[in-house]
Amino acid sequence: MSNKVVVIFSGGMDSFTVLNRALKDGKEVYALTFDYGQKHVKEIACASKVCEQLGVSHKVIDISAINQLLAGSSLTDDIEIPEGHYEADNMKSTVVPNRNMILLSLAVGYAVSVKASQVYYGAHSGDHAIYPDCRPEFVMKMNDVCQIANYEAVEIFSPYLNDTKSDILTDGLKMGLSYQNTWTCYNGREKACGKCGACQERLEAFADNNTTDPLPYE
Repeated sequence: MSNKVVVIFSGGMDSFTVLNRALKDGKEVYALTFDYGQKHVKEIACASKVCEQLGVSHKVIDISAINQLLAGSSLTDDIEIPEGHYEADNMKSTVVPNRNMILLSLAVGYAVSVKASQVYYGAHSGDHAIYPDCRPEFVMKMNDVCQIANYEAVEIFSPYLNDTKSDILTDGLKMGLSYQNTWTCYNGREKACGKCGACQERLEAFADNNTTDPLPYE
């Protein structure tokens, strides 16, 4: 198996931990960040900064044109970002149609081109309630098809698939990571809102780990 891996790196705390887990595991990392027209574009700047600091190969790919096809998400359309916990029904407005299938497909294509054997992907159990494309059955089926979609088999690897965000942070803190250069809030303002589902889950993770989030909040 090739030691090269592609890491889908949004710039959020989950994918930041995944990126560092891959490095700790001794992988040669090719980080891939997508600009799909998300309001929280600030996460892309965080991703670029982290990769520069770590000396990791990094590509930022603009695929925002796909929003001509994918309508109805508060992350990309002129729809207000909902407030509340991820398990609340109104958080379904943050689903971007077929997003992760598209991103994974592109990442697998990149993996084939650089002869990488795996695509690391930061899905976790906290996403399961709202996001169908973060659930184990989706990841399993995508992994199956990516074994046969090319001449070269590529594994979809989700190291934290059955873990919570708190568990992910616990692992990151054990690795000595600082989360000051990550961005989670769905609102792309200067400070995190502290009220959207992404912020609430992040704050809960830091509270569960008895530590303070380094990000400033409104």
